[in-house]
Formats: sequence, C-alpha cells, structure tokens
Amino acid sequence: MKPLTFCIKTLFVSALLSAFSDHSSWAQKAVLPAYKPSPVEINAAYKRMERMDSLTRGTVLKATIQPGWQADGNSFWYKNILKDSISEYFYVNPSEGKKTKAFDNEIIAKALSSAADTAFSASKLMIQDLRFDLTGKKIFVKIKDKWFDYNTEKQTAAKVDKPGIEPPKSIGWTHQVSRWRPFRADSLSPDKKQKAYVRNGNIYLSAPGNKDGRQLTYDGNSLKPYGELSWSPDGTYLVCYRISPQEEKQVSILLSSIPNTTRAEVKTRGYAQPGDEFTSYEMHVINVKSKESVKVKSEIIDFFEAPVIRWRNGDNKHFTYEKVDRGHQRFRVIDVDASNGETRNVIDEKTETFIYQNLIYTNYQPKTHEIIWSSEKDGWRHLYLVDELTGKIKNQITKGEWVVRDIDSIDTEKREIWFRANGMNPGEDPYHLHYYRIKFDGTGLVKLTGHAEAMHSLTFSPDRKYYIDTYSTMEKPPVSELRKTDDATLVSALEQADISAYLSLGFKLPEIFKAKGRDRTTDIWGIVYRPSKFDPKKKYPIIENIYAGPQDSFVPKSFRHYGEMQSIAELGFIVVQMDGMGTANRSKAFHDVCWKNLADAGFADRILWMKALASKYAYADTSRVGVYGTSAGGQNSLGALLFHPGFYDVAVSACGCHDNRVDKQWWNEQWMGYPVGKHYDEQSNITNAAKLRGDLLLIVGEADTNVPPESTYRVADALIKSNKDFELLVVPGMGHSDGGPYGRRKKRDFFVHKLLGVNPPNRNKGI
Repeated sequence: MKPLTFCIKTLFVSALLSAFSDHSSWAQKAVLPAYKPSPVEINAAYKRMERMDSLTRGTVLKATIQPGWQADGNSFWYKNILKDSISEYFYVNPSEGKKTKAFDNEIIAKALSSAADTAFSASKLMIQDLRFDLTGKKIFVKIKDKWFDYNTEKQTAAKVDKPGIEPPKSIGWTHQVSRWRPFRADSLSPDKKQKAYVRNGNIYLSAPGNKDGRQLTYDGNSLKPYGELSWSPDGTYLVCYRISPQEEKQVSILLSSIPNTTRAEVKTRGYAQPGDEFTSYEMHVINVKSKESVKVKSEIIDFFEAPVIRWRNGDNKHFTYEKVDRGHQRFRVIDVDASNGETRNVIDEKTETFIYQNLIYTNYQPKTHEIIWSSEKDGWRHLYLVDELTGKIKNQITKGEWVVRDIDSIDTEKREIWFRANGMNPGEDPYHLHYYRIKFDGTGLVKLTGHAEAMHSLTFSPDRKYYIDTYSTMEKPPVSELRKTDDATLVSALEQADISAYLSLGFKLPEIFKAKGRDRTTDIWGIVYRPSKFDPKKKYPIIENIYAGPQDSFVPKSFRHYGEMQSIAELGFIVVQMDGMGTANRSKAFHDVCWKNLADAGFADRILWMKALASKYAYADTSRVGVYGTSAGGQNSLGALLFHPGFYDVAVSACGCHDNRVDKQWWNEQWMGYPVGKHYDEQSNITNAAKLRGDLLLIVGEADTNVPPESTYRVADALIKSNKDFELLVVPGMGHSDGGPYGRRKKRDFFVHKLLGVNPPNRNKGI
C-alpha cells in the first residue's frame, strides 16, 4: 500500500493539473475576454445571417449524380447544373471507361427549338430524360413532358409519341416483407372456388358470389369476433383469430385561429399511450373439410396486429409467424402444426434490456428452409443463418465489433447478401456507412467502398455490374466515381463537388471532433460550427443542438454546407452536435444506456465532449452554454436544465415529449419498457419541473398530432405552480415542429439575449 502522504500529494498534483487544463479554469478565463457584441455589431450579425440564408443557395455544385440508365443495363447519362443555372449533360459507357459530353447544347437546342416551334435555351437546357440509340445514331429527348427523336448525324429533331427504347428493370433485389398486415375480414381460397368471410362475428364458407354460406365457427360475436383469415396453399386449412377489440383512447387538440370562424375547434383522434390496452388476437386453425377447429398453443397476440403467415415450402401442414412481446424483450419465429395447433420456437431471442423492433430483420429462403436473421446477441448487430426445420443456427454470417445497418438485397442463387455496415474500419468514424457483400456461410466478404474513409451512397446499374459511389464527410465535399461491382476497381472518376462559391462567402466547413465518453474509453463523435467572423482571441458561448432519441444516431456524416447550425453560429456562438451513449448504430452496450433511462440522454458524454473541446480551444466558453432541440430533443433540452443545471444555462425546448407517459406508446415502451413503472414518473420533466435553474423558452404548436401539446402545457403548469420564471410560445395552427420561421427567430433572440447579454433587434421599431 502506498503511504497516505504520497496519495495526498498525487491527488493534489492531479487536481492542480486538472485545474490548469480544464476549459473553465480561472487561467483560461483570464486569458481570453468573453465575446459580447455591441448593439451595432449584433444588428450587423443578424443582417449577415439573414443575407446568407439566400446567398448560400446554389453555392455547392456537382454534389450528386442521378443516372439515367440505358437499355444495355449499365451505360447512363447524367446532368450537372452549374453556376447561373447553366446545364451540361454527359454520357458514360462503363465498358469503355469513357465519360463524354452527351451532345453540343447549342446544336441540340437549335434542333429541338425548330421541332417544337418554341425557343430552348442552350445554356439552360432542362432535359427530363434521354434514351440513346447509338447504333441508329439517335437520341430520344424528353423536354417539357414531350419526346423528340434527335438524329446525331443530321442534327435534326422530330416529335415522337414515345421512344422506342425502354430502360431495363433492376435485378437481384429482395425486400423485406412486413411482419404485420392490415385487417382482413374475407379471403378467397387459393383455387378461388371458395370464399371465407365473417358474418355476425363468425366465419362462413361459400362459393364466390353465393350469399348462403356454411358456418364454420359458432362462438364468435360482435364483442369478440373472428377475423384475419388466411388459407393454406392447398386450401385445406384456414388460419383465423378470435379478436378481442380494444377501443383506442383519444387525445384532442384545440385549433384556435381557423380563418373565417369565430370559435375554436376541437379535433379528437385515437392515440395509444404507454400502458394502454391493445386489441388482442387468439390464433385458431380450421380444417375446412372436417370443420374441426384447434386453438394454436401459443400466447395471445396482444401487441401490434395479426402477423403474416408463411407456409412452409412444399408442406401444407406447417406455417410460421413472428411475434414481438410487449415490452420488446422477446422476439420469436414460431412454427405451427396446423393439424393440431402444436407450436415450436424456431427463433427465440430474449434480453434483459430491449430488442429494437425496427432492427429485426428476417429473410426466408423457402427452398432451403433457412432464415437469415439479424440479432445483437453477441453485443453487435449481425446476421445469422438459421435452419428453419431444427431452429439451430447453422452459422453466424457476419461477425466483429461493428454494426450491420441495412440489408440491400439477397441473391438466393449465389447465396450472397448485399449489405451496409459501419464501424468495420479501425480508426475511422464508426458511423460512416460502407457497402459490402458476403456469402451465406460468412465467407467471401467483399468491401465495395474501402477506398475512402467517408460516408458512402451507392447506386447500382440495373445489371449490377457497376455502381456509382458518391462519398463525402462534413469536412470533405462529395466525390462521385464509377466502379466495378465484382472487385470494386475504379472505372472512371465522374465528378468532384465544387464548393468554391460557398467558401468565397467567408465560411469554413464544420470541424469533426471526438472525445472520450463517460467510460473514458469510448469515442463520442460530433461536429463544431464557428461564426464566419470568428475571432479566436475571444471566448464564445457554446450552443448544443440536441436530439438523443434512441431510434438512431443524428450527427450528420455526409457533406452539408449552410444550415441552421451555421446560421445560429453567425450570431456569435460555437454551435455543436454530438451523439452520446444511448443512441443507436454502435454496440448493444452503447445503446442499452437508454434502457428505462431516457432522462440520461447521454448528458454525461455530452458534457465531457464539450469540456474536451474547451480544453483544446480556449475560445470555447463552457461558463455560457445553451441547448436546443425539438420533439425528443425538446425533452432533452429541458432535461439539461433540470438534471444538469451546473453546466447548461439556457434552453429552448420545442414540442417536447416531456413525460413519456403522455407521448406515443410504440416509441416510449420500446425504450422505457412495459409495464409503466415509477421510473416513468421519476424521469418526467413535469415531475421534476421544480428543479428548473437557468433560462427556458418553451415552444409548442397547438396543432401537434405527433406529441400531444398538453405535454408542454403540463410542464408550463408545473413550472407556474413551482413559481418558476420561463417563457412560452404557442404557435396557432402549427403542427409538430420547432415553431417554424417565427419559432426559430425567437430561439435565436433568446440565446442572443441570455448568452451574449445583448438585446436582439427590436422588430416592432423596425430595428
């Protein structure tokens, strides 16, 4: 054991070093003065901001390519819009690796003008579609919704009804089918000779068009009817449900300012909230010939609607369906023997936290009786190959400390999966999307986008021999390339975005910044915007754009130029955004932080991130910190003042879901769990309103149909009863938003007044 005196000295030295390195230490505060603009300077900043909103439009050129694929399945054309709306057109032949001008704008415009008896501008030629017939030396041109046949040799054009060339359809794509379906009260048999339908709550069978049917069930009624009918492929069995309907509870909004009226109007609609009861479905199978009915030996489906039934290939006796239990802690693929109702769990996944419903992927391979299934069972979202007949996992298809994000297609013949993933490349931003393909057995991984550390977006040719890869980061403008699908080799460089006009306005691109999270190990990634008129010798308040909804990650990764964050920065702020723990697209452990813990909102990581930013840049002032957000971000921004008032000083909260019992059921039970427990109350902004410290602006649209407006009104009520000062903006007729242009203006003004300590322009006086 070390001597006590040594430990005390060590702690003293550590504390001293921490004080000198801390962003908010007295040393740094003494070095740089706080940025506080004069009335003239702030008015000039507002005018510059408003001017930039329009001046920045059209200042990023050649950022995207929208290919017009041709009949051969891989050649294509595309258009660039240049400065002053000048257009240019290119034709790309991948087999030759050539990119050429599609035509001379002057010549084709003249020909089209003559044929259409109207004038077309050569420089601003707005062509909608092109079809190339190179052997016939023709180009079919669609402009102003009319087609023309342009002869490339004679340089003449003529009107045609439609081109003689049709583009090919894409091949090889398989899309996931929804695991739930809308209610069906009648159904034709596979041979279309019999119709099953529901009358007075019971199931009847008749020939199509015949009103006199044979009754199959007798215990149904209007209060508990049968429904959701589905036939076996050979017409022997009819799957149905005994339904216990549950009327959805209502919420209301008050529309106060409807034009040409003198009275407010109340609109009421169904809106399920956490803990509300759902309509339930008890599964039965009827043998149509014998009229015998058996109850399927599985729990009642009391969450979502009746599921999709999938009959086993070549077997008219067995089918499977998928079941997510309420509370999101169990997912199953259940096999049913239609003859006796016996069941077997093919897949049965359970978790102590949650299974994110939107990330469950299943693809059924009927010929081989296999299921491709996604799971986070090893701590990361990966794909597994499951034997449908035995329920055993044949092999894990993908593996590693990275995340499968999306499945683009399944090639059943080649037994390949085309997918997107993030986090596979060490040292790279783990949120960057890359494209891959892999065989069902987990071998043969091909990286289609390993050539650039960036966010990628791929467009495949219809024959899938080639793809266009457009990639970028927030610091690097888009690049578009044509590559081969078989080995990802470069065919042709297509375009590189031109941002010179944007940079000429004085802007710098946002900085990508990372810092360690609460565990001192995990990197937290974010971005930093600075004013264009930035003086590094002054300290600027920090404003965080927050949205900590666990359904996704939110820091933009692809290139963006001017937007709201830069617009706010123009007024004299450092504006930041980061994804803290509890958000998606990282490990299961990273995501699990949100479980029954939405009030956490990753604040421990966010605060450390901003402290690290201030440690690196002395001009980042963490003694003046604002935060704003909308919806879940509205909940988070108010939560910043309630739960972390020692760090956050000012918040603007728009249409927040301030109490997870007031908001929509499907979203809140996913993260906060079921049944509704005391943790819902303990984490409520309404319950904790009396803890408010700092300056708060609440914004809500009275016509919000996403988050009930009373969520904000109840916060206001609790704040008033706690004798707290705050501001409330209710926007008549406004739906779920940040308050629109007026709300955004009020947000800026609030930060300018509270963080910079100066008055915003007085518009009532024309200032």
